Amino acid sequence: MKTHASGTFSVTMTPAGAPQRSGRTALGRTSLEKVYAGDLVGTGSGEMLSAVTDTKGAAGYVAIEAITGVLQGRRGSFVVQHTGTMADGKQELVIAIVPHSGTEQLEGISGTLAIVIKDGQHSYALSYSLPQ
Repeated sequence: MKTHASGTFSVTMTPAGAPQRSGRTALGRTSLEKVYAGDLVGTGSGEMLSAVTDTKGAAGYVAIEAITGVLQGRRGSFVVQHTGTMADGKQELVIAIVPHSGTEQLEGISGTLAIVIKDGQHSYALSYSLPQ
């Protein structure tokens, strides 16, 4: 059975050097630091690789983020994998919990994370399962 958690988060993105050009695309690497509030209280840290083309609104990114904290009363950590693309005004984003990455009371966690950005505010919706 899936359990749902939601809340907000803040993110600090720090470029790890100048982007490199490859044809019409700028390739970049960025460090991520997040602070989660709501049903998940904790922090996230990770690395993002991005490809931003010269065509407005066309880009892609992948990231790995380690999240540590308390999820609805359960302490532990887990890792999520981000995969996103944007083209012609449409965005596709999949954020999945990496299998067997959960620790402590979050051991065995599986599921997905959705991100919503509205009026400059970031929020999340986590749909997850834990073993009985």
